[in-house]
Amino acid sequence: MIDPASVVDRQLAAYNAHDLEAFLATYAEDVHLALHEGQSIRGRDEMRGLYAEQFAQRLCRAEVVGRLIERGWVVDHEVAHGLDDEPRRVLVAYRVRDGLIDRVRFLT
Repeated sequence: MIDPASVVDRQLAAYNAHDLEAFLATYAEDVHLALHEGQSIRGRDEMRGLYAEQFAQRLCRAEVVGRLIERGWVVDHEVAHGLDDEPRRVLVAYRVRDGLIDRVRFLT
């Protein structure tokens, strides 16, 4: 069994390295992201559209300041940099199934 935290750590490392392909490779093909205020993204192709420009600017990075792990869910307390003028504190819940992230909920 693959450790869910290691999958989330790989996606975070790819995010911070602005490596779009490595980042997307940690997600299931049919991933569902629940974003802010009822917005959602479904599938890697939509994710690519969301993150491609952000990665191209090479400004984004995130650091984990707290973590909970339970039954395939990894909930990170993150500080996101480069998205706004000031760092943004967010909670992000990742569900890992079969070694890939298949659900993400941004809890801000």
